[in-house]
Order: sequence, then structure tokens, then C-alpha cells
Amino acid sequence: MTDTENLPEVAPTKAVLPAWLRAMRPKQWVKNVLVLAAPLAAGRLFEPAILIASAWAFVSFSLVSASIYLINDSRDIEADRLHPKKKFRPIAAGELSIPTAYVLAAVALAASLAIGFWVAPLLGVTLASYWVLQVVYSLLLKHQPIIDLAMVAAGFLLRAVAGGVASGLPLSQWFLLVASFGSLFMVAGKRYSELKELGTDAGTRASLERYTKSYLREVWSVSIAIVIMSYSLWAFEQNTVGLWGIPWATISIAPFTLAVLRYAMEIDQGKAGEPEDVVMSDRILQVLAVLWVVPVAIAVFAS
Repeated sequence: MTDTENLPEVAPTKAVLPAWLRAMRPKQWVKNVLVLAAPLAAGRLFEPAILIASAWAFVSFSLVSASIYLINDSRDIEADRLHPKKKFRPIAAGELSIPTAYVLAAVALAASLAIGFWVAPLLGVTLASYWVLQVVYSLLLKHQPIIDLAMVAAGFLLRAVAGGVASGLPLSQWFLLVASFGSLFMVAGKRYSELKELGTDAGTRASLERYTKSYLREVWSVSIAIVIMSYSLWAFEQNTVGLWGIPWATISIAPFTLAVLRYAMEIDQGKAGEPEDVVMSDRILQVLAVLWVVPVAIAVFAS
């Protein structure tokens, strides 16, 4: 008996959204809030021009990621039908035809690039780079261990970069380090959770056969250490006393570290196969996120 046979089948809830929209995975668009990271870190998010550019970056990245989801689900239809959860996706379930999915993918891509190049040429280039990388990943590299980690992590990193290029903001070395290794941490954690939940016999991701839990644990353990260290160095580098004479950036290290460790606990329990589900369902993680955002916001906006 395989590991998937031990998993309870997840019955689909009554669909509220039409199949074509569900196939674009709107729930996963929450990942695209990463485009706000650079403007927030620079303390300029609420400047009207930058806020508008960031909003357009969010929309354009949601569209380009929807294009990739449609292409991936069309290509992985047989594998998805073997998965206890993915088999309920609209394409795998037969609610949306493959030709229609490809047409929607083309429309979403065209709209994304049109918005991107209209907002800022570099945003358009970032979106195009993301799409090309993800298509190459899907066609050629999806089942290559380590490369698959790097390619998916690059997708998260490009989201973070997009917010900066859309607004014309410089990206600090600490921001790039946190974004890069934070992305690797999330992806390694995702693979670890998939391996722990499904095992190597699920038939849904060939690269899992080449990974071990100990190796993936080492990857996300190293990544989390670099993320916390880089963030802490950024916070100490601020070296400013802000509102009420309190070093808010330094204080933010504590909730940031606790939030990262909380997410690591979810990974260790095999619950981080879908990062957006963790973010949307873990109340303690949400509270820690708020406790982190507040001192950061005070540090960058009120100093």
C-alpha cells in the first residue's frame, strides 16, 4: 500500500467561482503580495505613485502566474488525477478543456505583459523572465532535483524584485538576501511537506524520488538561518531611534524570528505543501505577522 492510499480523500466543496477562474488558482495569488516587500522596506509604500505601481505589479503578477498555472495543470493532468487533492482542480476534473485552458493562458500572459511594460519596462522584463523560467521549468526541469528548488525559489524572488522595479526603487543587499533565501526556505519546506505527506510513490512529482527528508531538512534549516541573520543585520544597520525613542527595527527581529520558526514548525509537521494555506489558516502565524509588521512600519515610516 502506498502513502497516498493512506491519505483521506479531500472532497471538493461546492464551487462558487466558475471553472475558468478556479483554474487560475486565485487563492494562490496571495503569494504576489511579495511585490509590496521592496516599497514597504523602503518606507515609501504609501506614496500614491508607488502604491499605484505596486498595485499594478500585483495584478500583472497574478495574471502571469495564472498563465503558468493553466499551462502546468494542462500538462500535468494525468499526474494530478492521481493526487488526492489536485484531482479536483478544474482541468483534472474535466470541468475545463485543455484547449480552453491554453487560450486563457495566452490571454492572461498578454494582459500581464501589457500592464507590465506600461507601468515600467523593467517590470515587463521581470514578468517575461518569470514566465520563460517557469515554462522552461515545467517543460524541462520540473523533475530535476535541486534545479527544481532553484527554479521555484526564483519565482518567489522575482515577485519581490517586481515591486522594486515597478516603482523604480533600489534593492538593498539585505533585501535580496532575505528574499532569496526566504524563497529557498519556503520551496524546500514545500517539498519536505510533500515528501512527508505523499512519499515517493505518489507519482505526482518525480523529483521527490531523488530527495530525502534529511536533505530537504538541511536545505531549509540552512536557509532559515541565513534569512534570520540577514534580516537581523538589516535591522541593526538601521541604527536609528524612532518614535518614542524606541529602536523599532531592532524590536521587529523578535516577532520576525518567531514567525519564521512557527512556519518551520508547520513544515516539520508536513503541513506546508501549500504555503498559502498555512498563511491563511494559522492564526498564531497571522498574529506574529501583525506583531512584526507594526514595528517595521513604525521604523520605516515614522523614523
